[in-house]
Amino acid sequence: MKLARPDIRHPRIVLAGCPALPEGDGDDAEIVGALRDRGLHARWLSWDDPETLRADLVILRATWDYIERLDEFLEWGNRVANLLNSPAVVAWNTDKRYLADLAAAGVPTVPSAFFAPGDAVRIPKGEVVVKPAIGAGSVGAQRFTDARAAREHAAALQEAGNTALVQPYDARVEDGETALVFLGGEQSHAFTKGPMLPAAGQRPVFDPSGTYAEESLTAADPDFELWDIGHAALDAAAAHLNIRATELLYARVDIIGGADDPVLLELELVEPSLGWRQLDRKTRDLAQRKFAIEVESALDRLGLGPFSHRRP
Repeated sequence: MKLARPDIRHPRIVLAGCPALPEGDGDDAEIVGALRDRGLHARWLSWDDPETLRADLVILRATWDYIERLDEFLEWGNRVANLLNSPAVVAWNTDKRYLADLAAAGVPTVPSAFFAPGDAVRIPKGEVVVKPAIGAGSVGAQRFTDARAAREHAAALQEAGNTALVQPYDARVEDGETALVFLGGEQSHAFTKGPMLPAAGQRPVFDPSGTYAEESLTAADPDFELWDIGHAALDAAAAHLNIRATELLYARVDIIGGADDPVLLELELVEPSLGWRQLDRKTRDLAQRKFAIEVESALDRLGLGPFSHRRP
């Protein structure tokens, strides 16, 4: 007599890229294999491919054109069956005004001033960075030593319908940013990003896809003081969004400065590069296994686990 087999569910998982990078930039090349090792099957699609709407779970990985199609992107995120990170997280994190929320929660953050279209722009003394509040990959970001030029750039952003973000330029960024990677709310690994913005009056060099500025990345082993800032940022974000930090499949916290005075530059919850290629083989395998396990946990939380549709 043959034993009855359980009705095992195999959820359809999509890793979302964009038309210019439908399979990402290469850093996530091993993720499909890492998921397969856990019995999960995933494929890459551009986020605007109609097939994404048939998926059980969509994981944002390289949707780097969303700034040009934000309303469409956010509406799409609410239409897919399940999105990681969630649509509420994405809506909050795509607008850098989230920095004000983190600062209000006590997270040490680079000073940031926001000027909506029609607002009078105030430029502080010294060198500044001016960029759109909704932006990715350093698109629209420039450094200025001339206040008038900075104000003109901010005005141009406003005229295009953007909120302008003005920050004092922190010279410590020349030493690079420390990118702290969290998986499922727990610290995973880190890497260092070389300075992306060139000197005042120059523009960043973009990759051939035109979606992000080219970066120089190396492995890193940050002091615990930096990780403390990362944990504080995740806790503040989770509290603001009324979720648990463990519900964030991934997060990247970009920090400048050393252990004596670290400050948060950005919290990336939408589709950050996770720096897999900067890790040695053993560490990379362990971290990507952790990523796959967190996807499993998310599937269980969403009612999409292997036995969720089992017949009685």
